[in-house]
Amino acid sequence: MLDCPDATELATFYGELTGWGVGGADDGGARAYLTPPGTALTFGFQRVADYRPPRWPDQEVPQQFHLDFRVADLPAAIARAEELGATQASFQPGGERWRVLLDPAGHPFCLCPPAPADATAG
Repeated sequence: MLDCPDATELATFYGELTGWGVGGADDGGARAYLTPPGTALTFGFQRVADYRPPRWPDQEVPQQFHLDFRVADLPAAIARAEELGATQASFQPGGERWRVLLDPAGHPFCLCPPAPADATAG
């Protein structure tokens, strides 16, 4: 479960970003789930009272996780994520090779170019 101020809102953000279906959302925004197609995986989101977003890379309020998404067109994926409510982090350890963004609840995630063909073979 990923802590956030509104589970339905954050699940919808990631659902729109990835194309994965949102399910199990309740009307109050307390819990929601994402399921990638063709898998048994489920990503859960839960509302937490007095939620405090992570302050990455500062560890005053440490990150809970981060996801990396491989995308075919990095600039287009960044623009789409920003359109959905993400913001680019001020600290970019990957330079132009990949980008760190913050979701609407403040959790960092990375948009990365496709893996080299030889890295996925085997």
